[in-house]
Amino acid sequence: MKKQNKGLNTICTHVGQLEDKEFKGAISPLYMGTAYAFEDIDVKRYPRYFNTPNQVALAKKIAALEHAEAALIFGSGMAAISTSLLAFLKAGDHIVLQKIIYGGTYNLVVEEFEKFGISYSFTDGFKSDDFESKIQENTKVIYIETPSNPLLNITDLKAVADLSKKHGIVSMIDNTFASPVNQNPIDFGIDIVIHSATKYMGGHSDICAGAVTSTEEYMKRIFHLAKNFGGSLSDYTVWLLERSIKTMGIRVKAQNGNAQRMADYLYGHKDISAVYYPGLPSHPDHDIARKQMNGFGGMLSFELNTDFNASKFQKSLKLIKPAMSLAGVESTVLSPTLTSHSLLSAEERKRQGIADGLIRFSVGIEETEDLIADIEQALEIVRKERELAV
Repeated sequence: MKKQNKGLNTICTHVGQLEDKEFKGAISPLYMGTAYAFEDIDVKRYPRYFNTPNQVALAKKIAALEHAEAALIFGSGMAAISTSLLAFLKAGDHIVLQKIIYGGTYNLVVEEFEKFGISYSFTDGFKSDDFESKIQENTKVIYIETPSNPLLNITDLKAVADLSKKHGIVSMIDNTFASPVNQNPIDFGIDIVIHSATKYMGGHSDICAGAVTSTEEYMKRIFHLAKNFGGSLSDYTVWLLERSIKTMGIRVKAQNGNAQRMADYLYGHKDISAVYYPGLPSHPDHDIARKQMNGFGGMLSFELNTDFNASKFQKSLKLIKPAMSLAGVESTVLSPTLTSHSLLSAEERKRQGIADGLIRFSVGIEETEDLIADIEQALEIVRKERELAV
């Protein structure tokens, strides 16, 4: 793969930008049309074919950010995930998936794949041997997510890529938690990179979108299914997403710094029993993260002491918002057991290590002193409530 010769923020700002030839505006014009000419033209454009002017331009930007040849933008992260998986799996095929993945992806696999005659195996761990032990003669895809949601486990990208190539298997990754700012899996040999663009690409909690990047060959295969599934994105939202990505580099780097400071503060706190963040030297996968990530990301998770009420703690926060989704400029928290992983059984959550009191923390761009003060006042409320109950 030919490496990009432009810097991150230059790519975010300029690559794939449409030229306003009529008025010479500094930003991409927005083409809202859904009906385009078909005679005497090279490209027959239609929104469901992922080839309107704004869609094509944004795809170039995202491909450049992930050091890929091509990309497609979808209506959601799950549209991107499901279309990519089913483009390479058919009845009789088998897929190996990482032990802990996003709850929506897990539900897609366990609730829908049997209907398509597709079998699957989840690994017992995150090492290369854990994946290899699950490979069968009919295995076509290895699917990973690193850092994982919600426990921030790290999977060795090169090890999985090498294993996939050894067995002639397509490798896919959900790169949402890292974003292209912190991690470029294609550089390590991963075949297909998927994002919930709702998250760090959008970054302002006001866009729902997905993205897939890979080689031209693989993207053609994904496109042929995508146009039949119809999971395209409106051009207005495409335009908003292109605008948002312009600041992704500076936003994510600010969130990286804040998350590291918050993880350091929470680690060893008398009211916190566990902190999950790959930037902590105590994290079991810290060395792998250092090797393959440019930054440790804006996501972390933590557990309050077992006698603390996690729900009451979140409701007592004044600055940090208890909210679904993640990666906005504002800091948010949620309970995975009640949201992202609520459809998993209690037994499956326990198997994955997702405790009922686990809190996922999406760190924003606020001053960390203010975030710490907010957490301290919420902990004090929970502390007093516990004392009164004794």
